[in-house]
Amino acid sequence: MKKVYLDHAATTFVKPEVLEEMLPYFSQFYGNASSVYDLGRTSKKAIESAREKIAEIFGAQPKEIFFTGSGTEADNWAIKGLALANQDKGKHIITSSIEHHAVLHSCQFLERNGFEVTYLPVNNGGLVSVEDLEKSIRKDTILISIMFANNEIGTIQPIAKLAQIAKKNNIIFHTDSVQAVANLKINVEELGIDAMSFSSHKFYGPKGVGGLYLKNGIQIENLLHGGSQEREMRSGTENVAGIVGMTKALELAMQNFESRQEKMTSLRDQAISEISKITKTAKLNGHREKRLPGNVNFSFQEIEGDSLLMNLDMKGIAASSGSACSSLSIEPSHVLLAIGLDKKSAKGSLRITFGDENTQEDLDYLIVTLREIFKNL
Repeated sequence: MKKVYLDHAATTFVKPEVLEEMLPYFSQFYGNASSVYDLGRTSKKAIESAREKIAEIFGAQPKEIFFTGSGTEADNWAIKGLALANQDKGKHIITSSIEHHAVLHSCQFLERNGFEVTYLPVNNGGLVSVEDLEKSIRKDTILISIMFANNEIGTIQPIAKLAQIAKKNNIIFHTDSVQAVANLKINVEELGIDAMSFSSHKFYGPKGVGGLYLKNGIQIENLLHGGSQEREMRSGTENVAGIVGMTKALELAMQNFESRQEKMTSLRDQAISEISKITKTAKLNGHREKRLPGNVNFSFQEIEGDSLLMNLDMKGIAASSGSACSSLSIEPSHVLLAIGLDKKSAKGSLRITFGDENTQEDLDYLIVTLREIFKNL
């Protein structure tokens, strides 16, 4: 049976070049980076080299890059840490209604601990209104967190405009960029970003490692205590191999960025065009133009998402109905409800996310298979 993987927003495989770069740090250069002897210094050197490379890609300074265990940890650290460190200035936070649960649940945690949170609505394309953000700002607003690109519907937010509003009001601006990094070119200085979360396994790096960009001078409270790693801001023995792998994966993504974007956009646009023809009830979710290159999200009236995914799986196609982090939930996607879908339509969704290895043949096979599934309903 033909196997086609179309769920790259959930995770990606580790590229051979990335694995090759990582291997020595499992068995040859295995020293603890906090140790003073040669093996330890070798690990420390690898970490600092990675920090410099990632900083250069993001237009940041090396001391502004911190390594974490995941994008979820980076989001939690940013939201909770920035709020706690700046609560003397106020206890009001602004975010959007379509954030990843790592952000939403962190905000809910803060609400249980005396903070107030405004959840901005989005239009039916998934875009936050600049005007809504301006109206929501209060004298005690200390943090704005708006994701760069949505993990389900692929909508890209006007980050530069949103960050500019935050700066004008002397408010810290954080963005969850887990889906955007490597799919979009990001310069934190030019965009006015103060804090940014990212995760390795979304761009062909290993799982279990991510990072947080934090602009120099911004105060943040530590979430992890017990060691002096990451300049005494994030305790825990460093995942040297993971950090090295993540850096290599990001470098590879930037090396062929334009050709990757062109390919992903072409596959995306063809998929949108062809799926729209399969059934009259097919509805594209998310903004048509302001959208991640490889993201396709449709909802259908005549079939539930789970049934559709099972039928695709039987044909060797791996796809999803939304965020992998909430795939076991019986509730419809909060993102799809926020853009105006009813519960039935939200439960009949299909998310296709293309990756580097996908081909025109993969897309053709997907379309043929979807036609068969809907014909046999």
